[in-house]
Amino acid sequence: MSDLLKQAALAYHRCAPAGKICVTSTKPMLTQRDLALAYSPGVAAACEAIVADPREVSTLTARANLVAVVTNGTAVLGLGDIGPLASKPVMEGKGVLFQKFAGIDVFDIELDERDPDKLVDIIAAMEPTFGGINLEDIKAPECFIVERKLRERMKIPVFHDDQHGTSIIVGAAVLNALEVVGKRIEEARLATSGVGAAGVACLDMLVALGLKPENILAVDRDGVLYTGRPHLDPDKARYARPTTKRTLADIVEGADIFLGLSAGGILTPAMVATMADSPIIFALANPTPEILPEEAKKVRPDCILATGRSDYPNQVNNVLCFPYIFRGALDVGATGINEAMKLACVRAIAALARMEASDLGSAYGSEVLSFGADYLIPRPFDPRLLVMLAPAVAQAAMDSGIATRPITDMDAYREKLGQFIYRTSLLMKPVYECARSDRKRLVYAEGEEETVLRAVQTVIDEGLAFPILIGRPDVIETRIQRLGLRMRIGVDVELTNISNDPRFHEYWQHYHLLTERRGVTQAAAKNLLRSRPTLIAALMVERGEADAMICGIVGRFHKKLGYLRSVFGLDPGVPCTSAMTGVINDKGAWFFVDTHVQVDPSAEQIAEATLLASGRLKLFGVEPKVALLSHSNYGSHDNPSAAKMRQVWQILKRRAPDLEMDGEMQADTAWDEALRKRMFPNSTLDGRANLFVLPSLDAANIAYNMVRVMTDGVAIGPILMGLNKPAHILTPHATVRDVINMTAIACIEGLLRAPRQAHDAQ
Repeated sequence: MSDLLKQAALAYHRCAPAGKICVTSTKPMLTQRDLALAYSPGVAAACEAIVADPREVSTLTARANLVAVVTNGTAVLGLGDIGPLASKPVMEGKGVLFQKFAGIDVFDIELDERDPDKLVDIIAAMEPTFGGINLEDIKAPECFIVERKLRERMKIPVFHDDQHGTSIIVGAAVLNALEVVGKRIEEARLATSGVGAAGVACLDMLVALGLKPENILAVDRDGVLYTGRPHLDPDKARYARPTTKRTLADIVEGADIFLGLSAGGILTPAMVATMADSPIIFALANPTPEILPEEAKKVRPDCILATGRSDYPNQVNNVLCFPYIFRGALDVGATGINEAMKLACVRAIAALARMEASDLGSAYGSEVLSFGADYLIPRPFDPRLLVMLAPAVAQAAMDSGIATRPITDMDAYREKLGQFIYRTSLLMKPVYECARSDRKRLVYAEGEEETVLRAVQTVIDEGLAFPILIGRPDVIETRIQRLGLRMRIGVDVELTNISNDPRFHEYWQHYHLLTERRGVTQAAAKNLLRSRPTLIAALMVERGEADAMICGIVGRFHKKLGYLRSVFGLDPGVPCTSAMTGVINDKGAWFFVDTHVQVDPSAEQIAEATLLASGRLKLFGVEPKVALLSHSNYGSHDNPSAAKMRQVWQILKRRAPDLEMDGEMQADTAWDEALRKRMFPNSTLDGRANLFVLPSLDAANIAYNMVRVMTDGVAIGPILMGLNKPAHILTPHATVRDVINMTAIACIEGLLRAPRQAHDAQ
């Protein structure tokens, strides 16, 4: 670790509040009644219900979603025997990962006890508190004893992650590495260095996957495990073989796979040179692997490598496993974690890596990930891990008969997990369902962009639209192949060739007719159409060749808006365009107007944008509660900005008397109903506002971005309003999920406008 990273890590942990975790209430605790429900006397009702039926503990308490991360600090990864107190930062970190990746709550428990039998007694006594036990950083062979005895005594999942988490990731990576090099696991020969807790568990897993025990040779710090070698504990003795080989160099020669879970630098380039063709090298010692990848590649360019480090491809990282295996186990009330569940997890991880890359841009920059020698296992931030792994584990628990709360609707369960990953899912569900009911033709102006291509693959898979891509065919085909996507040009997706589409002559002529009285000559029209895919997309929608369009992944918002306005008109009675953006966070869904278009709108323009936004909220099944925001509370200030928002209120009361709306008011007044009622008892707004209307673009954009960033929120939009055709402009930082969400919204607008436009045509 560099000094710079060390100081940054210390500052990170010291930042108030110290550490990485806290305990928060999940229920309101604001009034005397809340206290009476949460504690005495109301809590007695929950206690009595559990006495009557112990299964109620899962519905009345947090136990079913609470895991203990337990250690005695005797084998902390990379640090060794540092004791329970010094291990606490690691255990807190493990708790953060459980919550981040799977929504599981954790108490970290550091025990000052080395006797394995006493450890077992202490941990087993905590069974009433927890839904599962994650054993961490307990040295071998005690870890084997503790886990085995706890599994015998406890009726909840007990999982030693150092053993089984590593073995699951290694199992998936080995399966995929063998797939890449074209070898069968039943025929592979393996040499391993390190036969501790993780090493033995990895060998057990690989044997369960089909590796023949007689094809395994192992070495520990005392040499090769051979039949008759004295003082071998039972777990190591299972992998002793009748062999005359006595060194690591001996057992590596001719091996197809090297598995290292030992010490840095012990595998030399000369040893690697003696391995079989296309050798698979898993050098997992941390922080220094058994051999550095660049050294192995020098002597064997055909090798496939994995390490435990994030700065090399194929990082074997337990975070790919433990949150999801516990998620699946907890959700079915499994009484343990058995071999069937672990194997199901292995196969799900391996299958996910073979799928096309997901939306990992925010975590890994612009790096393209696709199955192959440098991408054997998914990355930790792949959002599909939860949705694929937890159901596979849960199903295996049910199939093997250890689930006490079986899941009856697995599709609904996957959907619920998806809502955790993409917090927009619940809000977008009715929009998605409506889009699927009548799939519209949607054109993507920036069809060559990787974000768009990844999104379009999901759009095809989920049946949201018939996609049309604008771009160069050779570029799009190359990127589809490089990303490992499955879409087929001409079958799943239509292509409009920006270079020589046969309709180009018609397009520029149509555009010239629309703009000739705005100074656009024929030559200018031709030039613009050759270099502006946004214009081509807009003309396709205008001519009825597509139902809706999306642009904006490349370029400036207002430039794109200008192109759209040169082709499309405005909705009847609408004076100008505007934009609404939503933020979904842990508190709910909130919408802001106007975040992108009108710099300093008039009261009439703000009122129109508010009415358009209120209508859009109903697409999501949300009843609008409008707050007209200002620095003024109900006339407390009388400057132009406050007066403008009061005028908006007057216009809306006249034009939409049934709209639930009030203002002008400050943001805290809009948020806090109790405060609002004290200040203005006759307010026409009930509850908490969900549509915030601001007096200027600066105010709206700043407010939306601050809420999004400070609450770790997810954005929906910007949703462009006022045009007479469904068209939306995203921003260059849009994610794959943003594109998918806006696809569904654009398609719904196309669906709703179709009857109106058909009527107008008649």
